[in-house]
This record gives sequence, C-alpha cells and structure tokens, in this order.
Amino acid sequence: MSTWLNNAWYVAGWDSEVDSAPLARTICGVPMVFYRKLDRSVVAMRDACPHRLLPLSMGLREGDSIRCKYHGLKLGPDGVAEEMPLRTDTVNRKVCAETYAVAERHRFVWVWIGEQDKADPALIPDLWPCSTPGWTFDGGYYPIACDYRLMIDNLMDLTHETYVHSGSIGQPELMEAPINTRVEGDQVFVTRWMPGVDAPPFWAGALKQAGPVDRWQICQFLLPSAVLIDVGVAPVGAGASLESHDQGVRGMVVDFMTPESEGTMHYFWGMARNFEIGDAGFTARFKAQQGGVFAEDREILEAQQRAIAANPDLRLAAYQIDEGGVRARQIIARAIKAQQQEAQA
Repeated sequence: MSTWLNNAWYVAGWDSEVDSAPLARTICGVPMVFYRKLDRSVVAMRDACPHRLLPLSMGLREGDSIRCKYHGLKLGPDGVAEEMPLRTDTVNRKVCAETYAVAERHRFVWVWIGEQDKADPALIPDLWPCSTPGWTFDGGYYPIACDYRLMIDNLMDLTHETYVHSGSIGQPELMEAPINTRVEGDQVFVTRWMPGVDAPPFWAGALKQAGPVDRWQICQFLLPSAVLIDVGVAPVGAGASLESHDQGVRGMVVDFMTPESEGTMHYFWGMARNFEIGDAGFTARFKAQQGGVFAEDREILEAQQRAIAANPDLRLAAYQIDEGGVRARQIIARAIKAQQQEAQA
C-alpha cells in the first residue's frame, strides 16, 4: 500500500521548469515526461515509449509531438501514435502512451494522480497570496531523499527553527510561546503568538523599524501534501492579532511535498510577501536566503531518513510539539483508506 493519496493534484514543477525540451520527473511512483506545446500549454505523458520502453524524455521534439530516440516511433501530445518506426507501415492508433491531466496555476504546473476523469481544477488549493495584487511570489525546488511525510512533520512543528535555523529565523522565544493545534475538516492548523519579542534578523530588516514586535506563525496543512505558513511581525501596539495581522510585514511560506517514491520526494518551496514587492533584487536575494534555510532542513531530514532505515526496531516518538504533524498524518491515512474502500465498493 502506498503512503500517498491518489485522485489528487500534485505540483509537478515550477512554470519556469517546464519548457519545450522534455522534462523527466517521477510523481508518486510514476515516471512522467512534461513539455510545452507550441501554444505553451503543457503535456504530461508516461515516460516510456510503448514500443521498447525507452524514456520519452530522451526523445526528439517535433512540433507538438515527440519521437522516441530508439526506433523513431512518433507520438502526438495525446500520446497516440502518429508515425510508426517504419514509415511505410500503417499507423496503429492503438499504440499509445498514457497521458495525464495538467493545469497551471499560481506559478506551478499541477498533475492529477489517479482516475483522470476525476481531475477537477477547482480542487487545486487557493494560494491567494501567490496571485493577489499587492503581493509577490517566487521560490525554488529541491529533490530530497526522505519520505514526504517527514517534511510535513518538520513544517508543522516550527520549534526546530531555534536549533536548525539559529542563524536566520530561529529565536529562543519559539520554545517558550504556547502552541495551539486544531483540526478543521481535512485541514490542520498550528498557531503560535509571540507578543513583545525582539524581531529575528530577517524580520527586523523587513520591518525597517526598531523596537519590540508581535510575531505570529500559523501553519496550515492541506491534502494531499501541502503546508502553508502565515508568518510575520508587527510593531507592539499596532493592533495585530492571530486573527488579523496586516499591520506590519507579512509572508506566506508555500511548501508542496510531492512524493517521488516511498523514500524520496520533490520539495517545491517559496514565499509570497506583501513588502518590497517591486524590488527584484530583494526577491533574488531572499530566494537565495530562503533556499539556504531549506537546505538546512534537507540535511536534517535526509539524515533522519537514513537513521530510520538503520534502526528498523525503533519508532518515531511524538511529543506535544509534534501534534500538528501527527494530526496531518492521520488525515492522510484516513483519506487513503477512504479511497481504497471506495475503489473496492
């Protein structure tokens, strides 16, 4: 039994990653190839030629079609054969590669895993800060050698910032502020309010104002494998609260964990922000800085995955700080079980 949910949209890549050249990426155990047609729309196809299974990502683009580099079988963007290896042969349109529903939204290319007739773009998460005037958004990508759920655990428990990210966004108050965890349907929220604290270096620079601040972190888990983190600071006395906090500087950290295999994942990260939105240089510098923070997470999580494999007789423990991740795992497990029961009915 797989550890991920089928019949769901997963991020396959940033819009900038997918171009006319074929891009190979395994999503939820399925090798896929992605490319753009001449009209710039995206094709997602099984990355295996139906003839001898050579990856189509090694193939040659011809217009909107792709030709296998082994014997020259040519497939259209619908996956159906357009030309046989022997061009004198009649085209057998029963020869085809599987294709997948795709959509572009919020700077991401999304692919639907599971039953293709259920692929409804309305089910793509509403990442409003990524597409709203007054905000700007950018980010990056890391392949990470760990179970995607370990990253969900990591993001739903930000106390690790004190130690893993001590030089950038961490501060001791993270270990002292009370944590509230709640479940709303298929979503989990972990909130932390830190009133009257010194702003860590990044937020002090963003606020451009001295003095104590009120700081917040609101982690939100979304099926099948996303975590959004509403973060920011406001000057003490500005009136900010957990419920309303546009008085200072605010960001929305966007994290999508797309399973590759049971022990590897694609991590798409970024942050939308409502400050310095017209400064392209700041965006580039911040992207590099954020990439450095998440590289610290990658080092920890890959070491954790190796330790899990090396200690098969041990199990992960869960303390109070882990409640958000535990609740998220429970929701994933319930959703997988429900899909399986529906398929068997």
